[in-house]
Amino acid sequence: MTPVDTLANGLTTIMNNEMRNKRECIISPASKLLGRVLRVAQLNGYIGEFEFIEDGRSGKFKIQLLGRINKCGAIKPRFPVGANEFETWEKRFLPSKDIGVLVISSSMGVLSHREVKKESIGGRLLAFIY
Repeated sequence: MTPVDTLANGLTTIMNNEMRNKRECIISPASKLLGRVLRVAQLNGYIGEFEFIEDGRSGKFKIQLLGRINKCGAIKPRFPVGANEFETWEKRFLPSKDIGVLVISSSMGVLSHREVKKESIGGRLLAFIY
């Protein structure tokens, strides 16, 4: 049995529902990492409220969509990024300067690339949203 990448699965579900102009979507299975990435997307204004629904299995996320996501996805493999290397990754995954967010897993938790730059720490790339 192949392992399930809950982050890639969840971001693909959001993308598909955004393209169909849905107002909300349900992502199953849920994970802590996906929840933290959703929090970064919410803080940057890409999604509205989201809630965790316990279903006795792995749980679900119910997400309010605002229609602001043009593209989002998981970055595989999860590349390590140094504190001064974000420019190259922004050029690779984001459409232009100051548009979109790279989601980074760092020693301070899951943050956007702007917060990580401010703290001047590195981490691993998880996802992009714009």
